Amino acid sequence: MRSVALLISCWCLLAAAQAAAQLAPAEPAAQPAAPVLVLIQNGAIGPASADYLRRGLEKAVELKAQLVVLKMDTPGGLDLSMRAIIKDILASPVPVAGFVAPNGARAASAGTYILYASHIAAMAPATNLGAATPVSIAPQAEPREPAAAKDKAAKDDDSAGDAQSTMQTLARKQTSDAAAYIRGLAQLRGRNADWADQAVRRAVSLSADEALELKVIDLIAADVPQLLQQLDGRKLTVLGEERQLATAAAATVDYSPDWRSRLLMVITDPSIAYLLLMLGFYGLLFEFYNPGLVAPGVIGGISLLLALFALQMLPVSYTGLALITLGIGLLVAEHFAPGFGMLGVGGIAAFVIGSIMLIDTDAPGYSIPWQLIATMAAASAAFLFTVLHFALRARRQPVVSGREQMIGETGTILEGGGDGTASARIHGEIWKVRADIPLARGLAVRVVGIDGLLLTVEAAAKEGEAT
Repeated sequence: MRSVALLISCWCLLAAAQAAAQLAPAEPAAQPAAPVLVLIQNGAIGPASADYLRRGLEKAVELKAQLVVLKMDTPGGLDLSMRAIIKDILASPVPVAGFVAPNGARAASAGTYILYASHIAAMAPATNLGAATPVSIAPQAEPREPAAAKDKAAKDDDSAGDAQSTMQTLARKQTSDAAAYIRGLAQLRGRNADWADQAVRRAVSLSADEALELKVIDLIAADVPQLLQQLDGRKLTVLGEERQLATAAAATVDYSPDWRSRLLMVITDPSIAYLLLMLGFYGLLFEFYNPGLVAPGVIGGISLLLALFALQMLPVSYTGLALITLGIGLLVAEHFAPGFGMLGVGGIAAFVIGSIMLIDTDAPGYSIPWQLIATMAAASAAFLFTVLHFALRARRQPVVSGREQMIGETGTILEGGGDGTASARIHGEIWKVRADIPLARGLAVRVVGIDGLLLTVEAAAKEGEAT
């Protein structure tokens, strides 16, 4: 009986345990980690780069990503584009990890500022950063002469010294502004502000190992997967809110530029913008020369609009643009009013000088190659010489219409007159002619002048010879 009672008791306890398990709330299933968005910045930083990063950060918010990894390999770029990128990073609700990769990459100049602005700064082995001195538009001035020497200089030397002093002051202002900007970023992210100041004022650079030792960056990783492994569990402050990353098992999403960003990347290349500008000018000129062709006008109009759109996003010298326009205008004037090449030569000179001045910055990757300028100048010169060749050839050709065509024509006397005039067949027509010699029937004559309907002639062969 005791055994039966024990079995019944065990069964009751088991049933109660099963019922309790069924009534207990189920543990929630583990949620997958939020994805990590990967952006890539290769080459010079410009308007297209700023647009691409802004759209990438918007995509990260849309995907509810926990982190954005910005892989960089850049020599620098435009200051305005760099500041636009930094503003977007500082305002982003998704943390950004700046990552100088792959091996051998660099984050020079503008890339250093962006790396300092990122929530996390990382580098791959054998990479470098630094050389963040702002590129001055004007050439650096030589040190000013001592006061005693300057007192002995002429007034023009004083003016030159004042100009040099102005350039030096401008350069100091640019450097101080850039140094304060990067120091502010360093203090915001808790990184080495002293070295950042040296990177601006002395253009120093660091390798990845040195940067980690000096606390310029947070870590070194060989690639994105290794970077995410090292970041797993790290806590960050984003817009005043603390977050913890869970990147060890997070999926990565590569974000490629959309069509708009790709178009900007193409047309904001200074060489492409320059070619589009030339294609626009010459396309419209061909349409004006040959109204009704349509194709040159359409292609030229579209190219010119794209070029102007690209140029308004680039640091353009409007003086250079005006010189290019003047140069093309002078070439056109040479075509319609030949000035023996003076207009054309002046046009080519204005065209070349304007092309050199067009892009008003020395930032890496934002200059027009001199080979391209030389090619376009040679094409314009060829156009000029072709016009001059046809103009000179036309001047050497005899007149084939009007009264002037009669000069030099030959004919034969048909009937002489007693008053020194005669009738002659010239150019298939019968004309009244006169001469200082007797005009005998059958005499070959040549026209040397014309007075109304009376031609002045001379003998075309020796008198008395048969013609």
